Amino acid sequence: MIKESLKWSWKSFTYLSKTDLYKILRLRIEVFVVEQKCAYQDLDDLDQESNHLMAMNEKGQLIAYLRLIPPGLKFKEPSLSRIITSQKKKYRGVGLGKELIFRGIKKTKHLYPDAGNRIGAQKQLVDLYESLGFQISGSPYLEDGITHVQMVLRHE
Repeated sequence: MIKESLKWSWKSFTYLSKTDLYKILRLRIEVFVVEQKCAYQDLDDLDQESNHLMAMNEKGQLIAYLRLIPPGLKFKEPSLSRIITSQKKKYRGVGLGKELIFRGIKKTKHLYPDAGNRIGAQKQLVDLYESLGFQISGSPYLEDGITHVQMVLRHE
């Protein structure tokens, strides 16, 4: 478990400061591009329409992040995307990813009741998403050199 307190905040793109945006892009590049060695087009014009969940540590460092894309932009359903935790060992394997996704699901239900959620999950993380109620929808596919699978969460 993480021993430090985290500051969680949701912001629309309009309310992200330049510093927030820099921290978000830096973390996404650190993990997706450098750690996972995935060259991909990160800036996909979905950030501007999305809500952004950030978890900052006591030093103001961004250690967990996701964006919530409204329905109709990427999928028919709303979508959690760019789900990420810092590559620092103390933030991995301690439940931070589950907490991040749980908060994303809660916000989705609040903003889009009964709309469900669809994600493009990295295949290696299917068990994590299934533990939170997502179910595989369709066959695996290659995206940016990494095997993914679409998963859906139905809201009751």
